[in-house]
Amino acid sequence: MAVACALTTSLVTLLPLASHGGDGAAAVPRTAGPGVGTGVQIKADTCEHPEASLTPSSADGPSIQAIKNRGKLIVGVDQSSYRWGYRNPEKGVLEGFDIDLARAIAKDILGDPAAIIFRTIPTNQRITALNSGKVDLVVRTMTINCKRIEQVAFSTAYFQAGQQVLAPKLATEITGYDSSLRGKRICTAEGSTAYDALAENSFGAIIKDEGDGTKGDPDVLTVPNQLDCLVRLQMGEVDAVVTDNALAAGQAAQDPAVELKGKPFTQEYYGVAAKLGNDDLVRRVNQVLVGYRQGPWQKAYKEWLEKDLPGITGPPAPLYK
Repeated sequence: MAVACALTTSLVTLLPLASHGGDGAAAVPRTAGPGVGTGVQIKADTCEHPEASLTPSSADGPSIQAIKNRGKLIVGVDQSSYRWGYRNPEKGVLEGFDIDLARAIAKDILGDPAAIIFRTIPTNQRITALNSGKVDLVVRTMTINCKRIEQVAFSTAYFQAGQQVLAPKLATEITGYDSSLRGKRICTAEGSTAYDALAENSFGAIIKDEGDGTKGDPDVLTVPNQLDCLVRLQMGEVDAVVTDNALAAGQAAQDPAVELKGKPFTQEYYGVAAKLGNDDLVRRVNQVLVGYRQGPWQKAYKEWLEKDLPGITGPPAPLYK
């Protein structure tokens, strides 16, 4: 294929997202523009809308105080997703849409967007990094879902995405997330919503390595980092990739020999994740997002995403419990 295989920290770009998922579920009403409405109030004991979060607050609690005492906010991020979280090869610094949001949170809590420590973590270590205390927050295109809200606490949603199939252009027999995947080797990131979707309905695809999760795990079909799947695809070790279309479309732009197939088949929302119980930190992030939706979000979108992801008028409106 057109791009060399050793691109585990390569640059990627994005394509437009579908306005709703393909599972037939009705979408929650969302405001256009800055999305700063009060959101839809729902019961706290339901998972009908896992993206519902705690109401915003600027009050300092124990989590916030610990960060202030340290003088730095520690955030888990990606370093290989172009336009989201990537290391600029010329400047040698982390940049992207998620990086801007992380700095805005640091500025609100500590008064300085540079008062931050970035720790790059693989996809399958995001929850572990939070629960072990390695990071205060994860800002890393992390989808909010019912399973994860039992493990970590999320902010309100700051971006909408969906799962989609990525495959070589020459693989015309693959048409999307459907029966055309039967017998095909599909790559996903460990602990990703893409893997969960395939585990529920793989359409007969091969999705799991022999020895998965053991010392002998070859990390071919399930990999630590989502971008590793592109390398596997380029090497011919897999037939297709399933991942967030916001990331998959970027990989298609990176490598002209691959393309998105079919349509997004889920509707998902990215949120900032914190350790369960750190309610004051979650409320503070939600307070930051209230202001962020009214200008900084649009500025970051224009700088990082608009060229390859046009037509988005604003972030998802917040939902509160």
